[in-house]
Amino acid sequence: MTLWVDVARVAIVANVLLTAALGYVWGRNYLQFRSKQPLGLVVFAAFLFLENVLALYFYQFEPTLRVWVTSVPLVAQSAMTLLRLCEFGGLCFLTWVSWE
Repeated sequence: MTLWVDVARVAIVANVLLTAALGYVWGRNYLQFRSKQPLGLVVFAAFLFLENVLALYFYQFEPTLRVWVTSVPLVAQSAMTLLRLCEFGGLCFLTWVSWE
């Protein structure tokens, strides 16, 4: 294992949790207001949640891809991790704005 892959895995788990929290808040808003905007946010959260759960599966559990992720060059590992960290930053901000 490399540090970059481990950081990416932690970021993916955090993204799953934040996306679930956002889906809860936006789902509650949709049930209260019944408008298209909260519904769109719920659908967005569902797809983003699915994307992150699949990424976690590929990074952690799928036998072929789990090995591949750790054997690619360091520049690829750091790039994939940077994308996950950028997503984490965006989700943190969205969660902070939505939770109030």
